[in-house]
Amino acid sequence: MANLLVIGGGGREHTLGSFLVRSPEVETLWTVPGNAGTPGRLPVPAGGAEDFEALAELAALRQVDLTVVGPEAPLCAGLADVFRARELAVFGPTKAAARLEGDKAFAREFMRRHGIPHPEFAVFRDAAEARRHLAGLPDAPVVVKASGLAAGKGVAVCANRQQALEAVRLSLQEGGFGEAGGTILVEECLEGEEASILALCDGERALYLPSSQDHKRAFDGDRGPNTGGMGAYAPAPVVTPEVLEQIDRRIVRPTLAGMAAEGTPYRGCLYVGVMIRRGEPIVVEYNCRFGDPETQAVLPLIEGDLYPLLRAAAVGSLEGLEVPVRSGAAACVVMAAGGYPGSYLKGIPIRGLEEAEALENVYVFHAGTGVSQSGQAVTAGGRVLGVTGVGDTIGEAIRTAYRAVELISFEGAMYRRDIGHRALGRDTGA
Repeated sequence: MANLLVIGGGGREHTLGSFLVRSPEVETLWTVPGNAGTPGRLPVPAGGAEDFEALAELAALRQVDLTVVGPEAPLCAGLADVFRARELAVFGPTKAAARLEGDKAFAREFMRRHGIPHPEFAVFRDAAEARRHLAGLPDAPVVVKASGLAAGKGVAVCANRQQALEAVRLSLQEGGFGEAGGTILVEECLEGEEASILALCDGERALYLPSSQDHKRAFDGDRGPNTGGMGAYAPAPVVTPEVLEQIDRRIVRPTLAGMAAEGTPYRGCLYVGVMIRRGEPIVVEYNCRFGDPETQAVLPLIEGDLYPLLRAAAVGSLEGLEVPVRSGAAACVVMAAGGYPGSYLKGIPIRGLEEAEALENVYVFHAGTGVSQSGQAVTAGGRVLGVTGVGDTIGEAIRTAYRAVELISFEGAMYRRDIGHRALGRDTGA
């Protein structure tokens, strides 16, 4: 029997823990720091969340057989390296391999070296050079993004040159994204339909979870500021078997081969954001971990045991395994605090959780939640809950999710009412 540790405190980590703890091979599961819903919640070590040695010592003392790292920041900072140095099994890439997410300039140059489909791009550290580059481009949409980790807020999709110049100024001159924005990319603005691909990787091989599609904008109709994600659904109809075959052949396999050839084999979850244009995928971004909220829509579609898959990826032995997937679809609606992604209040009581969880085919995943002194679940972050419905069709899954959302309330709660709108027109069984 295995002991597991999940590191992180959001909806993704609650989802991972919820499914891992069901394994007949798992005896105990702990979560650091967790949230009001996560199993086995443990306090952060005295040295803080960045004290990786203390986390490794915790894993050793509790005889943890596998540690699963949720967020990107600790992976990009080298948490997996510390664990592996102590011969502790960990699901997540090394610091060098996590550069695929943590250093977007490196990632684009890696794609160029290995012939992986990517948009046209240029890298800048000097604002004057970036302005000169923009002056030579057509006055058309362009993307300006911080190269480093900026908590999902370092990307500006600019409708024209003036907006792009403002994005350059914010990042390179005003330091709007700190060190993460000290290097920027100016990229071709891709057209098409975006999808998220999650692959379990062991350094050589990849096993695919169901495809999904995220909703980044805060408001209905894909309006408003970008967020960490306001909902997701799976599978994404735009990812046909033919498209997935191209993603495997032209993107994921070359990525794994390239990382291995450069001495940084990739083990963990490789998240590839792709834009599908006329049936052909092109890489929007790499992420070095499970998506959030994509995980909340994807894992309910996995049949069987998740733990052996993550364990096998961590130790480099996925050969002969497969991901069992149930038929149907899932949709996750994120309930956020009023004002998100700007300032918002914390400590607001949450009501209706038990009623929602009692519904058939519903999962309620905690994200930004805590517990009051009286034991009441309260808001503690911007994205508070991920409410997932499962059904035979995407339409049924969406309706189930919203039925559960209507039972939950907290002051100022906001959520999108059009999650899955792109899929509904394709879903003949809606």
